[in-house]
Amino acid sequence: MIHAEGVAEITDTTFDEEVLGADLPVLVEFTADWCGPCRQLAPVLSAIAAEEAGRIKIVQLDVDANPGVTSRYAVLSMPTLMVFREGEPVKSMVGARPKRRLLQELEDVFAVA
Repeated sequence: MIHAEGVAEITDTTFDEEVLGADLPVLVEFTADWCGPCRQLAPVLSAIAAEEAGRIKIVQLDVDANPGVTSRYAVLSMPTLMVFREGEPVKSMVGARPKRRLLQELEDVFAVA
């Protein structure tokens, strides 16, 4: 899996505890080794994870190794970014994007947190 520095890797086994049970909003990147746009997104997620550590938790899930969560949320394209708050998915975005755009798309998440 393409690992973003400072971003935890989760699995089907740890998803409920790490994401659904989290105190902060959680941004989950559904990713895969073969995904080119996922490589572009890794440094963006690392930067946001460092800058927004107190406001959002960012994790990655390898779709090939974790088909359970991937199918539970009907994820078909990589990268899919899903934001969970209080155990519920509240936002979904597909595709890589620059840091500034992703932060703009997360403003409503930060506003509630």
